[in-house]
Amino acid sequence: MRVGYFPGCSLHATSREYAESVLAMTGALGVELFEIEDWACCGATSAHATNHLLGVALPARTLALAAEQGHEQVLAPCAACFNRLAAARHELRKDPKIARAVENATGRPIQTNVNVLSIVKLLQDLKATIREKTVRPLKGLKAACYYGCLLARPKELTDLDDVEMPSSMEDVVKATGATPVAWNRRLDCCGGGFSLSRTSSVVRLSRTILEDARDAGADLLVVACPMCHSNLDFRQKAIAKRAEDPTTLPILFLSQVVGLALGEGPLELGLDRHFVTTEKITSCLPEIEEQKNVTTGEADQ
Repeated sequence: MRVGYFPGCSLHATSREYAESVLAMTGALGVELFEIEDWACCGATSAHATNHLLGVALPARTLALAAEQGHEQVLAPCAACFNRLAAARHELRKDPKIARAVENATGRPIQTNVNVLSIVKLLQDLKATIREKTVRPLKGLKAACYYGCLLARPKELTDLDDVEMPSSMEDVVKATGATPVAWNRRLDCCGGGFSLSRTSSVVRLSRTILEDARDAGADLLVVACPMCHSNLDFRQKAIAKRAEDPTTLPILFLSQVVGLALGEGPLELGLDRHFVTTEKITSCLPEIEEQKNVTTGEADQ
């Protein structure tokens, strides 16, 4: 299976562990990822919020490059990147005026036939393969699947099975042998890009999410967004100061969960880069017991 790959800015910087796990996992699944040559930032947050034309032109240029390089579909693991690429494709299709402006701005023909995939959609379509290739079933682990905002909204862009009651991520988790828990906050916002400008709001929102997942009996929380991971993982020290029960919860990317089931090790999946220790997860898996020392220490916060 050949797929174009748009890592975006986060996977090249603050979420390197996400990139590492995506590449390790897709390799184990037999998916060939081809990074789009000369890709640029999708414009998530800054360009999107300040300049509408730029907010469409940046992801539109990436779609044009993908088409030029022979890709019929593009994987954007970052939820924000997925949302911006899918939004640009949608807007270029419905608005001829913006399409002409974008074509003039980029100097490239408009491409709206390139399909944009989220990591959840890619893995849901491969759930039978995941089940078949699993060598380390994650039996006994209870996972709270967290979709957040950008994978599920707006409904015109999502590639989930259902916008209001999605089960795509749960299907993937089940394929690894883990058990998804039923909980209430899986579509709530974690505070997103307000992590620096309104930290107290992010701490409050993230605390509510973490407490609900914990109360549902989850051993870990599964995400598919670098920003959500940052807020829920990095901010747990601040959250603990405001919580009645400061119990921590490991936050894993969906690709890391699948990678573990496929036999990849913690280092290959970037589990040593987390702020909240993942020992709770790795210690449950005898096959990687000898490697757990690389994931037991929390990073400096």
